[in-house]
Amino acid sequence: MTNDTRKLLTALKKELEFLEKGGYRSTARAPWRPKFVFQDSPTCLNCDPTLAPRPCSECILTQLVPEDMQRKKFPCRYIPLNERGETIDSFYRFGTQEELEPELRRWLKATIERVEKQKAKEQLAAEPAEIHVRATGRLIE
Repeated sequence: MTNDTRKLLTALKKELEFLEKGGYRSTARAPWRPKFVFQDSPTCLNCDPTLAPRPCSECILTQLVPEDMQRKKFPCRYIPLNERGETIDSFYRFGTQEELEPELRRWLKATIERVEKQKAKEQLAAEPAEIHVRATGRLIE
């Protein structure tokens, strides 16, 4: 199992937990503006404003961003959430928070399941094969 798979799975599970606990509805951090998905969660490298900013390219979620969107200012906003290609950015532009959250929840659960299956395949591939030999009880001279 690669370290990236483990880190990605951990990040996605924490994100789902944050979402389930209403993390994007809490206004304690910045009550004067809406909360931004991923950017205002513990998943974000730059969530703590007291620390020096880090480039988004270092974020584990970047591997889920289409290559042509990875140079955007906030690449995590361009992760496709469904087969229609809707992204966090498209919900910000044309939808509502009430529409975004269920789609994000569905995407997180599906992605966690997919990564867990990938992780299981990697673990199986890394395990040595067992060979069973059946003895006949006869000595060959």
